Amino acid sequence: MKVKILRRLSPVTEPYWEEFLYDGTMDNSVAGLLDYLNYNDDIVDINGNKTTRIGWECSCLQGMCGGCAMVVNDIPCLACETFLKDIKGDVITIRPLRKFPVIHDLVVDRSVIHKNLTKSDIFIEEYRLSDEDDHAHQYSVAKCLKCGLCLEVCPNYVNGDSFFGALYANDCYLVSVRNRDKKKVISRMYNEHFGKDCSKSLSCMDICPVKIQTLTSISKMNRQ
Repeated sequence: MKVKILRRLSPVTEPYWEEFLYDGTMDNSVAGLLDYLNYNDDIVDINGNKTTRIGWECSCLQGMCGGCAMVVNDIPCLACETFLKDIKGDVITIRPLRKFPVIHDLVVDRSVIHKNLTKSDIFIEEYRLSDEDDHAHQYSVAKCLKCGLCLEVCPNYVNGDSFFGALYANDCYLVSVRNRDKKKVISRMYNEHFGKDCSKSLSCMDICPVKIQTLTSISKMNRQ
């Protein structure tokens, strides 16, 4: 299998495509493929030229951390949950997420996600539960990985300056039902940074690796 990876040595260098040859098992995941290519001390490209290790990040390799989010054959996904046997053709292209600054190769800076939550005070703080008893949806929302895949496919999200995306809407819902004293301020922040600009394409729900029903959060926040 031919592997094409969009590489970038640092934030100030130009990106370039580099090709590799993968001859391992097709039962491997994309994460496993990257490990395979990086395994030897002497790494070579498809033409036998010596090159450097491919930069990418991960933690759990079990679809629970979101660290290995990237774009594979133009589809944003988690590398650990995307398997080669499910990819059509004998060429695979891998590139970093496009909505975040690239640090190195497939590693991107997603700190804007947490900065936006911080500056709008979307934290539970002291538990002061409301009458909301939809515990199943609360549990679902709490599984958000902050991987950024929902932002990658969102037609309204650009750089996080004003519109914060689906993960923000879900966190607004979760905090508002866990701390009733913050409902009013959270409702205002929700409308300012999500509600008034969301076009409801719902691509975020299709791509979410943990299948959060963002439309339910939107409905509950709009009602609130």
